[in-house]
Amino acid sequence: MLHIILVEPEIPQNTGNIARTCAATGSELHLVEPLGYSLEDKYLKRAGLDYWPLVKIHIHKDFSQVLSAYPEAAFFYASTKAPRSYAEVSYPQDVFLVFGKESRGLPENLLTRVYDRCIRIPMIEGARSLNLSNSVAIVAYEALRQHGFAHLEQAGHLTGRDEAPGAWMDYL
Repeated sequence: MLHIILVEPEIPQNTGNIARTCAATGSELHLVEPLGYSLEDKYLKRAGLDYWPLVKIHIHKDFSQVLSAYPEAAFFYASTKAPRSYAEVSYPQDVFLVFGKESRGLPENLLTRVYDRCIRIPMIEGARSLNLSNSVAIVAYEALRQHGFAHLEQAGHLTGRDEAPGAWMDYL
């Protein structure tokens, strides 16, 4: 099981997009308070579309509550200060991917204690960070890829119906 942990997220649209990613991948979403928005926020709900019933969400008062609830879990911490790429890590089947708030990331006093489990997404020099929802999707799909996308549909199928029949034929 893939677990996505957002520590003190600030932007409702990001959390909504991440919830949609969790729904599409069967991942569980953990939100660590304080949140920068209400769970009733219209932007949060809109970004998650109609996927909310597919998402199992856990709300935690603080990060120590997460650690106490899952003492044997494998945690990896995403940070631009991390020593290695997210693609260099072998993720266990049950993994907890931890992401910090949009404005500051994860606190350095946490990162220094878990530096051997910190991962980063490579970027060009001078780029501060990627959008939180994009970062979650990148790392989550790498963890899922390493396990052969177990339990996910890997092929689509045509339905035989087009919304605008023939419209694309002009381009072929």
